[in-house]
Amino acid sequence: MAGDRPLLQVIVGTTRPGRVGERIGRWITERARTFEVFEVELVDLAAVDLPFVDEAAHPAAQRYENGHTKEWSARVAAADAFVFVTAEYNHGFSAPLKNAIDYLMYEWMYKPVGFVSYGGGVAGGTRAVQMLKQVVVSLKMTPALEAVSIPFAHEVLGTADPLDPNEVLDLAATDMLTELSRLEAALRPLRAGVPGTPAGV
Repeated sequence: MAGDRPLLQVIVGTTRPGRVGERIGRWITERARTFEVFEVELVDLAAVDLPFVDEAAHPAAQRYENGHTKEWSARVAAADAFVFVTAEYNHGFSAPLKNAIDYLMYEWMYKPVGFVSYGGGVAGGTRAVQMLKQVVVSLKMTPALEAVSIPFAHEVLGTADPLDPNEVLDLAATDMLTELSRLEAALRPLRAGVPGTPAGV
């Protein structure tokens, strides 16, 4: 928890130059702040700059040797809920996001996750989200059914900075954040006793 409110981390899952995901991440971060339920932190994997997983021990052991892993562990452990902002690459999600997830185990457990997806076609990143759901449930995370999907992202979003999304996207964001709030409260007791997390201390 961050103060009296649960901490929501918005994780931008792409790192490529010229990505629209960074603008989308800033939009959903500000939208979540106006929701006034969560403390909200934007986490850009391009800035985190994790190398390809380089820990000798399995994440379940939590015997982290590298400073970047220890920092990433502490950051994720502090969160109560997440929004993953994901592009769709070849019907899947990005390697940097999978890498960031795979660094850790217990730090993700019993936390809800929402998805803001986007793509250049009609699918709007939904195939990437379906792949992500298989990954997050294996870590005992709870994906929210409600999501924000942005088809034809470059045409829909244009070049405006900050983004000025349409009413459909704004309503979808409200629905997703409302469900994340409910799930976070329901899952909170389960996080007690999870190794290496603030709730388990």
